[in-house]
Amino acid sequence: MKRRSFIKTSALATAGISLLGNLNPFKSYGATPVDAAGFTLPKLPYSYGSLEPFVDELTMTIHHSKHHAAYVTNLNKALESVVGKHSDLEEICRNISTFNNAVRNNAGGHYNHSFFWSLMTPKSVEMGALVNKALTDSFGSAEQFKAEFRKTALSVFGSGWVWLIQDETGKLKLGTTPNQDNPLMDISPLKGRPILALDVWEHAYYLKHQNKRADYIDGWWQVVNWKQVETNLNKA
Repeated sequence: MKRRSFIKTSALATAGISLLGNLNPFKSYGATPVDAAGFTLPKLPYSYGSLEPFVDELTMTIHHSKHHAAYVTNLNKALESVVGKHSDLEEICRNISTFNNAVRNNAGGHYNHSFFWSLMTPKSVEMGALVNKALTDSFGSAEQFKAEFRKTALSVFGSGWVWLIQDETGKLKLGTTPNQDNPLMDISPLKGRPILALDVWEHAYYLKHQNKRADYIDGWWQVVNWKQVETNLNKA
């Protein structure tokens, strides 16, 4: 390579590195982004290590970039054999009985994780008056709600999720779903609009807590984004 060409190439490479260094890979977040190729993995609104020490960096890295990414990839593959265009993730969930198990598992995995990431924040967020009143009206107090939520999360056998939902009557309820099912699905015994959720699959906590699911649950309250919970409640 001639000296002039080398200098030009080096300058371009340096500029590219500088530009990439200024980009924040967690700048934007979309729950169900879709492009021409199908669903895409949402970017997180925080870095993998920012939830430490309550959710460790390695778990977050693997959970998002490997587990969630696999659900997105496999959902797009599963939808290739389905007639029609399906770009609304919630609608897919609501009509999941019309799809095969591959769509059910991966659409659930994509929706559940996208929802879950939005419920956490590295910044301390206090529970607002609206959420506090709603929990008190339904469970006696916010602390009683947390106790019931913990008990419910510990009751999940194997892999699954614990949910706080608002049902069609407006009542707040706690419940669980197995695997990657969720309360939007028409096949789910637990039905309603998700307000709060916790992933209790072992891959969500095992690297840090091993078999101590209770420790994972207790620490998780420290990173709950109560502002997002309030937004979900208002939407419901």
